[in-house]
Amino acid sequence: MTVLSFDDDGVDVVYEGIEFRLERSLVEEATQKSYPDVTDHEVLKMVEDSPQLSGEPRRVRDIVD
Repeated sequence: MTVLSFDDDGVDVVYEGIEFRLERSLVEEATQKSYPDVTDHEVLKMVEDSPQLSGEPRRVRDIVD
């Protein structure tokens, strides 16, 4: 299971027991979107090859509020 923890500056990720950080600029560059408009599903797709997506995607702006 992958765990994503969002804040204003990026995302802390735990993937297969490995912890790392995706900085805001990296997420924006990878998605070609402004960070607040990126969804949790898009970030999950950056981390996992074939993620199990469930529920509605949530924008970063809604998560960090």
